[in-house]
Amino acid sequence: MSAVLDMIGGLLMVGGAAFLALGGLGLVRMPDTWTRIQAGTKATTLGTLLTLAGIALIEPGWALKLALIVLFLMFTNPLSSQVLARAAHRAGLKPAPQTRADALADDEGRAAE
Repeated sequence: MSAVLDMIGGLLMVGGAAFLALGGLGLVRMPDTWTRIQAGTKATTLGTLLTLAGIALIEPGWALKLALIVLFLMFTNPLSSQVLARAAHRAGLKPAPQTRADALADDEGRAAE
């Protein structure tokens, strides 16, 4: 049974590493600040969670500590990306030309430029 858990844990860790690599690629390839924040947050959150789940399967004694780390990540990553996006918007950074809508400007009562 331990060998099966080790195999599943290893696969989860490889999947997590793949998502982390894709998140890094997204930071390089995306055209503007908001899409980079999206790529960095979504992919790295999922990659980290998969990696931690894999570690928990390989080392069951660490599961409680890893669960606390997962809980912390689930609360802090979305909040930090939202704060970064709002700060970039307030600083006046322009979106990429492909951007069709600016929901934050609509919420603040301004038309998208």
